[in-house]
Amino acid sequence: MARARLYAFVEGEVQMVGFRAFVVECADRLRLVGWVRNTRDGRVELVAEGEEPSLRALLDNLRQGPRAARVTAVKETWDDPTSEYSGFYIKG
Repeated sequence: MARARLYAFVEGEVQMVGFRAFVVECADRLRLVGWVRNTRDGRVELVAEGEEPSLRALLDNLRQGPRAARVTAVKETWDDPTSEYSGFYIKG
C-alpha cells in the first residue's frame, strides 16, 4: 500500500475545543505519525504520514472535528513521505 504525507490547515472554531488532542487520538488510532499545532490566525495545522487510506480517514475526521468544534474548511496538500517522525504529537 502506498505511503504518503498529508499537510493540512483546519479552519473554523477549532481552537480551545480540544481539537489538537482529537487529532492525536485519531492519528494514533490510524497508526499515523506527524504533528499538530494551533496557528496564530486561529487555524489548526498538521502534518501526517502513513498509509494513504488512513490519511484519507484522518481527513474525514478533520472535517467533522470533536463535538465542540465547528469546522468550516480543511485545506490539504499531499506529498511524498519523509519518514522523519516516529509518533504523533502536539507541537509547541
